[in-house]
This record gives sequence, C-alpha cells and structure tokens, in this order.
Amino acid sequence: MSTARAAAQFEAHRPFLKRLAARLLGSRADADDVVQDAYLRWHRVAAAQTVETPRAYLVRIVTRLCLDRMRALRRQRLAYNGPWLPEPELEPEQDLTLTLLLALERLSPLERAAFLLHDVFGTPFADLAVTLKRSEMACRQLAARARAHIQAAQPRYPVDAREAEAITEAFFKASHLGDMAALTQLLAPDSVLLADGGGVRLSVRNPILGRDKVARFFAGLARKRGPSAPTRPHLSPINGLPGYVTLESDGLPQSTAFKIENGQIAAIYIVRNPHKLRMMKFLPLSR
Repeated sequence: MSTARAAAQFEAHRPFLKRLAARLLGSRADADDVVQDAYLRWHRVAAAQTVETPRAYLVRIVTRLCLDRMRALRRQRLAYNGPWLPEPELEPEQDLTLTLLLALERLSPLERAAFLLHDVFGTPFADLAVTLKRSEMACRQLAARARAHIQAAQPRYPVDAREAEAITEAFFKASHLGDMAALTQLLAPDSVLLADGGGVRLSVRNPILGRDKVARFFAGLARKRGPSAPTRPHLSPINGLPGYVTLESDGLPQSTAFKIENGQIAAIYIVRNPHKLRMMKFLPLSR
C-alpha cells in the first residue's frame, strides 16, 4: 500500500480513534500521544501487508496502546501528590461526565476497556476477545463487573439545571464571604472535598470529609484572603457537572465542580494543577 493511501485511510478514522483513546485514558493529551503512536505503527504495517478491515485493526492497536498507558498511569497515580482528578473540560463528550470518569478510574484497565468498547462503542464480544486476548466469556465477565461498579456510582436523581446553577452561585458567594451558616445549609452532612494541585500549587493533600470540616475549610480561606474582592467566576458545567472557573490570587485559573444530590452539595472537585488547566487560561476571567 502506498504511503499516501495508508495516511488517507488512517485520517478517515482518526476522529473516532481519538474519542476512543480519550475515553479509555480520561485525558485528551494522552489520547493524542497514543493515536500518533498508532499512526506510526499503522504505516509500518500498511507498508508490509494489506489490512482487510482497517477500522477494526486500528481499534485493536489503539486499545492495546491504551492498556499499556493505563497500567503506567495507575503506577504514576499511586505516587501522585494528593488526590488525582481528571482534566476539567467545559465542553466534554456528552457521555463523558466527571462522575463517569471517576467511576472508570476505579476499574482495572481490562474492565475499563471491556466496558467502553462493548457498552459505549458497540464492539461485539467476539472482536473484543481478539483485542484483549481473552475468551469471550472472560470479556463478558469483565464488562459485567465494570457495568455494576459504574451503575452504583451514577447519581440516582437528575439535577434540575436552574437548581444546580442557583446552588453553584450561592456556594461561590458563601465560600468567598466565609459565611458558615450559608455553607452549612448548602453542604450535605457527608459531603467531601477533593482538590488536585498535583504538588505544583498549594492545595489540600487529603480529602476533607463532612459538612462541618468542609465549611470550616472555606471559611478559613475567606479569613486568610481578607476583604479583597472575589474573583469573577466563569459559570459553566465542568465535565458535565455544575461548576465554575475562577482566576486565583496567583494569577492562575482554578476549576470547581459540584456533585449535587437532593438539593445539597455532596462532593466538591477542585482542580488547581496548572498542567490540567492549560485551556482554561484563555477564558475571559477578571478579578
């Protein structure tokens, strides 16, 4: 096969392969690296032989590269400085919510691949068995275990968009004023705060658990900040959850997302790691 033809075949499938890799890895940057690696491998294979079903072959290459990358990432995240959270996105793929991303992180690489390839992308178990080098029965069991974990992690009740926006704005105001009464009313009794600074920016290294502790944390931040005007937020869903982006005192952006259940905030996800906020730097934020 000519180089030009091989390139044209790959480019026809590149958008799909990037979506697949992004879901498998939870990172667009890592997905781009994997797809580029797959492109180089495809050229070597296409130059030596004819591939009857390029799409299936490319899915196999990308999936196996992602499995290798996922195993390496799991080792890296064990040594990560503080809680690890997915990269925040203002316009994620429709089904790629933060809740789903966090649930996927708790799966093994094979479970994650089996679930996404079969349940999301519709790959038959026979093809999945070839890709994962497992029996069809083993692939069915992997997908079933993953499905059960993900269903258990999904919100039980949908959140009304207007209610979510009102709660988000109220929390922004209460947290910057240090209003303990308002914070306590907004937070669920068993609420949790996770903040990802990546060891690069100042952040809490361990989850903060419980309404009182979370409220006191934000009230304490407000006291330290003093009477300075709060940053103006860019209100927008973060990976499908209600949230906002702010410009912080160090001149860098920060994303804050909320899991809302029964009219209260059940979880707060803050990303401060600048390596995960590169695209946020171009938002129209002001002090």
